[in-house]
Amino acid sequence: MAKLTYIPFVFPGLDNVSAVFTTRRGGNCKAPFDEGNLSFDVGDDPYDVRANRTELASSLGVSQWHECRQVHGDIIHFEPEEGSPGNVAEIEGDGLATSAKGHALVVKTADCQPILLAHKNGDFVAALHNGWRGNAINFPGKGVAEICAHYSCEPSELLAVRGPSLSPKAAMFVNFTTDFEPGFENYYSETEQTMDLWKLTRDQLLEAGLEERNIYSLDMCTFSMPDTFFSYRREKESGRMCSLIWINRSSGE
Repeated sequence: MAKLTYIPFVFPGLDNVSAVFTTRRGGNCKAPFDEGNLSFDVGDDPYDVRANRTELASSLGVSQWHECRQVHGDIIHFEPEEGSPGNVAEIEGDGLATSAKGHALVVKTADCQPILLAHKNGDFVAALHNGWRGNAINFPGKGVAEICAHYSCEPSELLAVRGPSLSPKAAMFVNFTTDFEPGFENYYSETEQTMDLWKLTRDQLLEAGLEERNIYSLDMCTFSMPDTFFSYRREKESGRMCSLIWINRSSGE
């Protein structure tokens, strides 16, 4: 099998922080999880998943792998101590943050938005799993506030990137009035029955205090790019990509 492929991202001027967004291409998994599934939680062969994860971690040079059992909530875990790509996630939540070098924070998605954040000096990094339920409870804004409180910094000191996810044209909500409370109407198209979750996330980060110039995005639609990404909405029985962010180790460490 070909090596699992990923899209690298570097925040401008922040060379000591690395981030990648994986694709479904390459890897050891068989249909319908072909090829690059990285989740133990979708019914895939755990041997193949473990092989994908350990090979990815090795190729990226990360010493620790941290992830949550994602539940579409707003819990963030700070400074996790130990984590291996070969292990199933034990802690429940949708956010992680660390100041340790070489510790990769991992978000699993197949339509939801991965939001990766870094302090402007690379002092710490964070990762949020943000589905539409996360937007409905303003997890991007709450997450920024909690991260800043923990690390005693201002929101303006943070940089953020949102990874591949459902595009505005593909994010259909036929039950908008029950899925979202009043206040989200400006992001919803009644004629198309679609929701602009990309703009909503950006606005929630802006309202939380991030500077516009420090908010980045990979505007790639998981639903409409079947050869590149998994999509739960498109496939139902679907694998998961991973988005990872970590502080680089210095040479010799």
